[in-house]
Amino acid sequence: MIIKRCKKCGAMVEVLQDCHCDNCGIMCCDQPMEEVLPNSVDASKEKHLPTYEIVGNYVVVTVPHVMEEEHFIEYIALYSNNIQAKKFFKPGEVAKAVFPYVRGARLVSSCNKHGLWEVELR
Repeated sequence: MIIKRCKKCGAMVEVLQDCHCDNCGIMCCDQPMEEVLPNSVDASKEKHLPTYEIVGNYVVVTVPHVMEEEHFIEYIALYSNNIQAKKFFKPGEVAKAVFPYVRGARLVSSCNKHGLWEVELR
């Protein structure tokens, strides 16, 4: 999973396969988009990192974050070798998703102000 963001306008894209050529890549606002790295913002980890509970063949994922108009979790995602699943949220909703349990998958949450947060599913 590669997420890129425009420094100027904030647009984000999810990249399936990135280009590695010189002077190439995804552009926005006439400049190259930058990769967004999980867990790289100085913010409260306990409010941004996905937490989970394994229930049978499923994993219930929550993020204990405010869900206000200006500050909320945009989505929770599960990424593994053969499954990619994502649930989107709006302000006022509860940041909770249910996915198939895949040991070793990555659980990612996206905060509209503090970027990506990731944990490994054990």
